[in-house]
Amino acid sequence: MMKQQQLTFTGTRFSAERNNLEVGHAYVYLLHNDLHAEPFALIEDIQVDETHQGEGVGRELIEAVMSHSRERGCYKIIATSRNDGTRASVHDWYGRLGFQSYGTEFRMDL
Repeated sequence: MMKQQQLTFTGTRFSAERNNLEVGHAYVYLLHNDLHAEPFALIEDIQVDETHQGEGVGRELIEAVMSHSRERGCYKIIATSRNDGTRASVHDWYGRLGFQSYGTEFRMDL
C-alpha cells in the first residue's frame, strides 16, 4: 500500500535591479523532510542578464538568498547546476561563494 501526504513549502523570488530594470533574479524554496526539524533551502533558476554579468549581481542575489535562508533557520542550502562540461565557470563561481561540490544530481524530464 502506498500512502501519500501533501506537504507545503514556501518560495521566494529575489530580483536585482539597476536603473529600475530587473537585471537578475533567483528563486529559493524552503522545504522540510523527516530527517531534520529545520528546513533546507533549494536555490533554483538564478539568472543574471548577460550585459550585467561580472558586476556582482549574482553575488548580491546569493547573499540575499543565504540571509533569507539563515533567518528562517535552514540547516543547509542547495544549488544545482548541470555538469555537462559547459558550466565550469558557474561551478567555480559557486566555489568562490563557499559552496562545495556534493554528490550527483539525477534528472528525468517529464
